[in-house]
Amino acid sequence: MSSTKAKQDGKVTVLKGQEAEDKVLEYVKKMNRPYGAVDVAANLKGAVPKATTQKILVSLAEKGELVQKVYGKTTFFVYNQAKIECLPSEKISDLKAELSKVEEENQALTTVVKSYSTELAKIKATPTDVELDTQIVDVKAAISKITDTLKPLRSGAPPITAEELDRIHADWSKWRAEWVRRRKVFITFWQLATDALPPQDAKDLHEDLGIEKDAQEHTALEQSPLCQQPQGNPLKRKRL
Repeated sequence: MSSTKAKQDGKVTVLKGQEAEDKVLEYVKKMNRPYGAVDVAANLKGAVPKATTQKILVSLAEKGELVQKVYGKTTFFVYNQAKIECLPSEKISDLKAELSKVEEENQALTTVVKSYSTELAKIKATPTDVELDTQIVDVKAAISKITDTLKPLRSGAPPITAEELDRIHADWSKWRAEWVRRRKVFITFWQLATDALPPQDAKDLHEDLGIEKDAQEHTALEQSPLCQQPQGNPLKRKRL
């Protein structure tokens, strides 16, 4: 009853007599390593006082339960190894065989886990159904676009000759260069005309004059490969 109450109160029950001796012997036997009285008392969390622990250890050594070793001014106690039950050689052989079997099974399971991990990585790298549906839609759209491009040829329309392509390219280069030149002239003029105006007044003047800015398609065209082509005719057919 007192032990239960002590646990409920968060206090350690102090053992006495045979209970204290059994507790000390049980601990030293379980740990099976040299301990001093201070260490044993500390590890038992105060269940057996230090002075009592010292007396119990000496008593157990006198009874042959423990072996007492003195190193300088420090005394250590360890469980009597002669009292530890030794396994027969047959049992040791059986345990070794069992260990070998477990290691083989573990190796086999490791191989299986590695195989499953590789398979899982492949599955994770595979597109999901939603991603596949999106890719299919994109591919179909690309096919449709290319098919529309080929319709004139399939309907028997004569292909554009190399001379016509060169002429189209020449016209394109000529009028684009003219557009670029005029755009620069306008920008320069507009900056001079609105340099002294507040931003809002310049914006209002821009709207009053009905000046149209480049639309999105114009900007997209200027940033497209067609306008970024360094030299040569971008429309010219490549020889296969």
